Amino acid sequence: MTGRLNSAQPYVLGLFRIVVGLLFTCHGAVALFGVLGGADGKGGTVELGTWPGWYAAAIELVGGSLVLIGLATRFAAFIASGAMAYAYFKVHQPNALWPIENSGEGAAMFCWAFLLLVFTGSGAFGLDRLLQKRSAAAEQPASDQAPVAV
Repeated sequence: MTGRLNSAQPYVLGLFRIVVGLLFTCHGAVALFGVLGGADGKGGTVELGTWPGWYAAAIELVGGSLVLIGLATRFAAFIASGAMAYAYFKVHQPNALWPIENSGEGAAMFCWAFLLLVFTGSGAFGLDRLLQKRSAAAEQPASDQAPVAV
């Protein structure tokens, strides 16, 4: 049983990355473009350049998109994890200690999910893996290739 679960690990990790990236991207799109109800629930957006709301939304949109497609996953996840740690400790935690009391569950969960992706990488279905395979194939010297028989 453990062997089967271990063999599925890259695929499940890839699906995890896709879902987390999509949800994070949606947060940024809500704040920046007013879609899905907008920042105020009425289609509103955050004002351009406001600290920290606009910058957080930009990180959510760009970082979430990169994580979603699996491109520069570790770097994007590191930045996103830090942004969510900042959001938790500066925005939510001053209201109460526990996330359930200060409405910081989302920030805490995203922070830890992205931190996990920093250490695991993109898993299956990511552009990181595709580019890594291509560069490894391009670096293979010609002498390692089997000769063609005539």
